[in-house]
Amino acid sequence: MTTQVLDEFEQLLEESFAKANTVADIVEGTVIKKESDGYLVSVKGAKMEAFLPNKELSDGEELEVGDIREFYVLKEENNEDCMQLSLKRIAYAQAWAQLNDAKIQGDTILAKVVSTVKGGVLVDIADLKGFIPSSQLRTGTPFEGLVDTKIEVKVLEADPKKNKLILSQRQAVAEQRDQVVDNVLSSLEEGQVVSGKVVRITDFGAFVDINGIDGLLPISEISWQRIKHPSDVLTLGDTIEVKIIKIDNELKRISLSLKRMGENPWQQIEGQFEEGQTVKGTVNKVTTFGAFINIFPGVEALLPVAEMSEENVNPFNLFKVGDEIDVLIKKFTPKEHRIALSVKDINK
Repeated sequence: MTTQVLDEFEQLLEESFAKANTVADIVEGTVIKKESDGYLVSVKGAKMEAFLPNKELSDGEELEVGDIREFYVLKEENNEDCMQLSLKRIAYAQAWAQLNDAKIQGDTILAKVVSTVKGGVLVDIADLKGFIPSSQLRTGTPFEGLVDTKIEVKVLEADPKKNKLILSQRQAVAEQRDQVVDNVLSSLEEGQVVSGKVVRITDFGAFVDINGIDGLLPISEISWQRIKHPSDVLTLGDTIEVKIIKIDNELKRISLSLKRMGENPWQQIEGQFEEGQTVKGTVNKVTTFGAFINIFPGVEALLPVAEMSEENVNPFNLFKVGDEIDVLIKKFTPKEHRIALSVKDINK
């Protein structure tokens, strides 16, 4: 056997024992050329130059000729095609590992809200898409004002195999509250006017962020006028000025008022109305026992069903919300926030 044939045989034998790079392997390579649609990379053991498409770069990433990096094998090399590489997959793997560490250690991380969807919001963390269910949002419901904002979250689940990333803003906020609540409460006092952001709206009121902790603004303290729901007056994300009406240091809670930021209308009407006076009012609500009539901004008076007519009547057939009617002030006790009205006695 000639020396040349022996050398060729040894080379073929070495190659046959060499491990071929397969999909999902991590290989080291050197960037040797930049092309319009990607980069050519020299990978040890490969028969051909490998190719890294531009779309497999992390966002905003650029490479220089001579750079030595680790790459993810997207497609194996064969007799016809070169090996396909990815840097994005490397970044993904590192991101998933960091998120898993954050979950184990209970770390808080920053996420950018990219869109609202049914049942929650989608966020971006290191090019990975995560989901925050409505139940894990501080607001309790997704709203457009969250889009493009960055929020702190906790990792509930990070599963790269299922591409499943579930997060919680509420847990992150609760942890922050525990850390600052004592300092914040010590800096506040009852009667103080503070500025805060509406972070959650419920049927019974709204929660307002005051220096990092949530104060309760009950529906009864939103407006002097009757409202059906807090969302009639407030919108998530609104910045409002409120008055602190109670601080419970034991339960670490703050109660707020928006309506007390303005003058009490019941004090304003003292001296303006009197018993026996006929005034114009607007029907605010109709019930089986009577109707509530607005006779002054923020002041509601009761027109009992027995005072509507000399005859038995159905209030719902007689009045509807928005009607303007003449009423007689039959009893006037503004200090008790009570005014009784009559229609049947107007002409007596």
